[in-house]
Amino acid sequence: MQYNYKTNGVCSKSISFDIEDGIVKNVKFTGGCAGNTQGLAKMCEGRKAEEVAELLSGIRCGFKATSCPDQLAKAVIAATHEE
Repeated sequence: MQYNYKTNGVCSKSISFDIEDGIVKNVKFTGGCAGNTQGLAKMCEGRKAEEVAELLSGIRCGFKATSCPDQLAKAVIAATHEE
């Protein structure tokens, strides 16, 4: 199932991804630092949703309270609670 998450407090505007049988797939960021978000998306591809959330949760970007990785963790957590 595809999920779309509107980010908050970061340069990227939104994140879309699928979770199939608990596995994260097709992660795409809209906006943000292209190289970083593409790399992040590839690193999450094929991992368990719980693992992605645990690895990325709480990462900060500079002095911001969140980051694109942290926003992806929040998105995955929200999506798994919807299922």
